[in-house]
Amino acid sequence: MLSALRSTTFAFGFAILALPAHAFDTQARAAYVMDQKTGTVLLSKEADLPLPPASMSKLMTLYVAFEALRDGRLTLDETLPVSEHAMSYGGSTMFLNTQDRVRVEDLLRGIIVLSGNDACVVIAEALSPDGTEAGFARFMTQRAQQMGMENSNFANSNGWPAAGHMMSVHDLAVLANRLITDFPEYYPLFAEEVFEFDGRAPSNARNRNPLLKLDIGADGLKTGHTQEAGYGLVGSAKQGDRRVVFVLSGLDSTARRAEEAEAVVNWSFRNFVERTVAKAEKPVADAKLWMGAEKTVGLVPEEDLTLLFPVLGDKDIKAEVVYEGPINAPVSKGQQLAELVIKPEGLPEIRRPLVADKDVPLGGFVVRMMTVGGIVLKDVINTPLEQM
Repeated sequence: MLSALRSTTFAFGFAILALPAHAFDTQARAAYVMDQKTGTVLLSKEADLPLPPASMSKLMTLYVAFEALRDGRLTLDETLPVSEHAMSYGGSTMFLNTQDRVRVEDLLRGIIVLSGNDACVVIAEALSPDGTEAGFARFMTQRAQQMGMENSNFANSNGWPAAGHMMSVHDLAVLANRLITDFPEYYPLFAEEVFEFDGRAPSNARNRNPLLKLDIGADGLKTGHTQEAGYGLVGSAKQGDRRVVFVLSGLDSTARRAEEAEAVVNWSFRNFVERTVAKAEKPVADAKLWMGAEKTVGLVPEEDLTLLFPVLGDKDIKAEVVYEGPINAPVSKGQQLAELVIKPEGLPEIRRPLVADKDVPLGGFVVRMMTVGGIVLKDVINTPLEQM
């Protein structure tokens, strides 16, 4: 039996204004904004383009360090030595030297608040499979791929300009979301505004995240800047029960970064409303079955599907159910069979899986014979007389 791609197009009716939705007009080279609660992507601009991430890639070093703490391979009170290689980095540092042994907790705060390049290397050399920063960078690349970050490659632990050191803004958003959800015990560190390490760097004691001092719910994550990368920010903010995660990259100044970041947070919370578009117990479509005890099976989302839509959007939300069918019986309740493709005006396309709403066993002998007989009869009817 040959499978065919089948689709059903329909519209969700919502009582919202029939006006065009407007995407956020960012000056960033690349940008990505996601609502964490619903998974709705609110903005995507050059999202999968690998770009120099500057210090924003320190988030991957932090993620690996948090995993080591969770697994018991590091402890917060453990002290680590500082190598000459770690001390050799310029830029933002904790001003460490080779006589130091630094607590892991201080190193983490030094990376998050002070953006310490040297602190990253100390962590990297402690966790590297071969004891080198380069080995740690290779490990980070492999770990990122395991996490679904397909456009990330690391040449060092801190984002210092280097050939091949790249991340996409989409990958950075995935990473930020994982930091928030996987390590809630450490995430509050990202909201610290000041860290005075041993009185060594009074001019480098403040967090560079411009949103932390504003009353808009911002509580993380990391800024970045090099001449090649421009100014960027991986940020997150929570208002009520909603949280947005966003990434801006390639802006031309700290002032522009601050303005754009604040604007994108306000836009994300003010211009969208939640809508439940499909219920888990109510089929949105039926899929045709092959050789089943029933001819069709209902397609439902795995759970109630709630998404964000523009306040000023179309009153009808266009959607399409796509699957390859007829689908071979038997099928089991909860088995993924199709995708629901939603196309809200002004937003990126949304795809969510649809599953079978019940078990449908293979049909009995009579059903199978009738199905085969129907195909044979159809072939006969469609065969020209001169070929018979």
